[in-house]
Amino acid sequence: MVAKVIKLNQKALNIAQWPVKNVQAISTTRLYPFISNPKNQLTLNSSGKAFEHFNLGDHVGDDPAAVEQNRSVLLKLLPENTKIQWLKQVHGCHVKVVNEYTSNVIEADAVITSAKQLALSIMTADCLPIFLADKNGEKIAAIHGGWKPLSLNIIANTIQKMSLLPERLYAWLGPCISERSFEVGAEVKMAFIQQSTDFEQAFVAITKPENTSENQKKYLANLHIIASIQLHQCGVNDISSLSHCTYNQSEQYYSYRKDKITGRMASLICRI
Repeated sequence: MVAKVIKLNQKALNIAQWPVKNVQAISTTRLYPFISNPKNQLTLNSSGKAFEHFNLGDHVGDDPAAVEQNRSVLLKLLPENTKIQWLKQVHGCHVKVVNEYTSNVIEADAVITSAKQLALSIMTADCLPIFLADKNGEKIAAIHGGWKPLSLNIIANTIQKMSLLPERLYAWLGPCISERSFEVGAEVKMAFIQQSTDFEQAFVAITKPENTSENQKKYLANLHIIASIQLHQCGVNDISSLSHCTYNQSEQYYSYRKDKITGRMASLICRI
């Protein structure tokens, strides 16, 4: 656990608020998680403002030594002897079940485990991080909820692979780009509407000239609403959410859509 002499930066971490026992679930921000003596403060992030202060992505052009140091600091937030299972996220619908840590690349957008001391991690910089856990905290999952994985039913695929009754599951939805800033094309809306008209409520048309064709129209999309509808459709009704906007709260979060070259936050869930 974190040494008592080091204080947590409360603004740097989001802790999942849900009534699940024996599970630790957190999401980081771009802020350094500890308040420490300035003389000892980490200064390895030498790649510039785009990655300060706590980038955890090793694929975005940051100094590899800085990323590795940040990941070692991240481990201090987790139970002793915990290992972090990182994914190569591909914006698809693949779900993996992992029973023990592996250093091999896992290519997936969702991961499930029943093992202890194994933290499942999703990296985001606008996409929606989603946690699932059964009410006894014996099985957990982490989902990368970008619009493409969501449109490909990544949530339903994950719930099916968890092999639990949906009513036994709790869900937590983390910070992502909000509907105020997430402009998408008509093809994104249609990817969901073709599945169910319930998704109409997740899209707001942006005013355009009257002669704009249907396939040229733009919409503001709400990832939290999309994910909530899908969870309800699967039978999961216990849903908590944190509606911080990664795009508009750029001092606290990385945003790929806003900055293009930027760091990544991590959302981690583990059994304790």
